[in-house]
Amino acid sequence: MNVRVLDKMMPILRKEYARFPMPIVTQYSHVRRDPFKILISTLISLRTKDAVTAEASKKLFHLADTPERMRRLSLPAIEKAIYPAGFYHNKARTIVYVCSELMERFGGKVPDDLDQLLTMKGVGRKTANLVVTLGFDKPGICVDTHVHRISNRFGLVRTKTPDETEMALRKKLPPKYWIEYNDLLVTYGQNVCKPISPLCSQCKVEKLCEKVGVGKRR
Repeated sequence: MNVRVLDKMMPILRKEYARFPMPIVTQYSHVRRDPFKILISTLISLRTKDAVTAEASKKLFHLADTPERMRRLSLPAIEKAIYPAGFYHNKARTIVYVCSELMERFGGKVPDDLDQLLTMKGVGRKTANLVVTLGFDKPGICVDTHVHRISNRFGLVRTKTPDETEMALRKKLPPKYWIEYNDLLVTYGQNVCKPISPLCSQCKVEKLCEKVGVGKRR
């Protein structure tokens, strides 16, 4: 796929995006740009359904909504708040650690720099890019399994891992699409371009998609 085809796709994907619920992490940037809530809710969201992430985030932020307050919570209190998010024991420990790092190294503020975010244990490239783009409206390309899968199905990249996809997209994806690309493809991947048996008959960009690696489809 070349960029001209992508230029035709993007307006269609934006229109389709509006049909579905907004991802919970994105809501924290639309209601009030809050890098801390975006960071924590993204950590909770890993390998967790969006509905569970939304409820867990709501419960946790009801208890504490700043790094200073959150690191004062007991580990069991955080675990209880974010349960049943996947790997909630490990995530609770990561949240305590990240809040301590924010207080001790960054003055209680979430850094707006990708490299600084990546110095914190438990913060990977997906999380860091989401914080930079949604929290600070700065250029970044967040790649999760949906973005990785669909970018390859489109024929836009030929990669084996999300990290490889991010680096390939940084070279090929026009900067004007960087910030919104993740939101559009995650939402489309959850509702239409699913991992197994995608709903190609309902896809509005089906004729523009190369369908690389797609076997059974509906």
